[in-house]
Amino acid sequence: MKSRRPFLFAALFLLLMSLAASQIASAAAQIQYRWSAEPKKQTFPTSYTDVEGVLTFRGSAQRSAPSFGTAEMKKFVPLPIWKLTTRSSSWGGGAGWTGQPAIVRWKPDVLQTMNVKEKFKAQKGFTEVIYASLDGYVYFLELTTGEETRKPLRIGNPIKGSVSVDSRGYPLLYVGEGIPENGTIGFGLYSLIDQKRLFYMKGIDSYAKRGWGAFDSSALFNRYEDTLLVGGENGMFYSVKLNTRFDAAEKTLDIKPEVSKYRYSIVGNSYQGIENSVAVYDHYAYFADNGGSLQAIDLLANKPIWSLPSVDDTDATIVIEAENGVPFLYTGTEVDKQGSKGYAVLRKINGLTGQVVWKRQYACFTQLGDHPVNGGLLATPVLGKRSIGDRVIFTLARYGSFGSGLMVALDKKTGEEIWTWKMAKYAWSSPVDVYDENGNASLLQADSAGNLFVLSAMTGQVKGQTSLGANIEASPAVFGNYAVVATRGGHIHGLKLE
Repeated sequence: MKSRRPFLFAALFLLLMSLAASQIASAAAQIQYRWSAEPKKQTFPTSYTDVEGVLTFRGSAQRSAPSFGTAEMKKFVPLPIWKLTTRSSSWGGGAGWTGQPAIVRWKPDVLQTMNVKEKFKAQKGFTEVIYASLDGYVYFLELTTGEETRKPLRIGNPIKGSVSVDSRGYPLLYVGEGIPENGTIGFGLYSLIDQKRLFYMKGIDSYAKRGWGAFDSSALFNRYEDTLLVGGENGMFYSVKLNTRFDAAEKTLDIKPEVSKYRYSIVGNSYQGIENSVAVYDHYAYFADNGGSLQAIDLLANKPIWSLPSVDDTDATIVIEAENGVPFLYTGTEVDKQGSKGYAVLRKINGLTGQVVWKRQYACFTQLGDHPVNGGLLATPVLGKRSIGDRVIFTLARYGSFGSGLMVALDKKTGEEIWTWKMAKYAWSSPVDVYDENGNASLLQADSAGNLFVLSAMTGQVKGQTSLGANIEASPAVFGNYAVVATRGGHIHGLKLE
């Protein structure tokens, strides 16, 4: 029997691929698309980066690694150890949704090229926090003390999304703008050698189908192909060949970007706009839009392979996990187009075919008005690993009532509930999975009242908490025993996971 298994698996694989091809062909017909220029064909490396840290929103191309290293917690009460007060704009200071910092342990040769303070260039294991703020600045801080490592970078527009650092560890920074306070809006690429802007892409573009130019999406860098991918709220997907030249010895960095813009329309969906961060597995890119349509793009053929019909606004980033070489997506919607009451729809989806493996619905609320506050899934889910490799964990806003929330762990295979935690206050902040050396998992979850909780990822039991004093919409990033997160109260906080 053992000798026959490879042939049976091969036959089954061919059958599945045949079925997938037929479903892909029918699904792709729902999309009309056009590229402004032919983009570079590309495949992403299995490992997003070889640099220590969290370099983009949720840390990887699969958007599944918001923490780096291990944390040996015993007290399970996050201890605030430093705080920085930001400037302010019409949107205040601190950070909002998604607002995750990048945390980078720079390689020694790269560190010597940059304009950080001299004392830090001599610091062994120097690790820098890079945090974009609603005040229109990007701050640079030493991880353990919060001391500013160089002058803030003035962007000029409030930043609502999360920065990305070049996955090669090059001193190149992506910053997407959120609100057009200075008359223009788009995304920029900045040299961290001297903090000069090397490139700017305007979001208001006659080629786009929507006239809103914000970039809340956090870019992905492809370190093998010298490219960048990002989605825009103008409804376009960007593939950028960077043509990077970096010389650490000469302390020079130059790029000559070639931009290819993908615009699309999907039958039954009139809402353009990509607020979630593009997720990638191998040569497949995935994103959703403000109408709730999901789509998959083949980065070798540079064409869509499937789309799903509109459900509701989907701002939370898709998370990917491969099973036997097949990517599966975990995603969910908010309550927006449904009105003040509706359902957050959570799904597991086959990334090759678009087939929905399982679906769960949770009743949630949205506060309507001039400044609506949406309920449902705004937080990007946690993809369980190691001791919790059987589950995916979602955080829902305004579940049960306008002010409360729900954290739920679902079985990856079946979608059945493993545990739930009813939250007194709702949350937009994404949960973070943290592991000790033995693979035991804890969760960090912030809420709209300014609390940061530590939970057992096995049971959902709250093990400890601390208060940061103001609404935490932003998502934490973790490096070892240190967590960093900002609040809507105008502060960036560093915490020790004791």
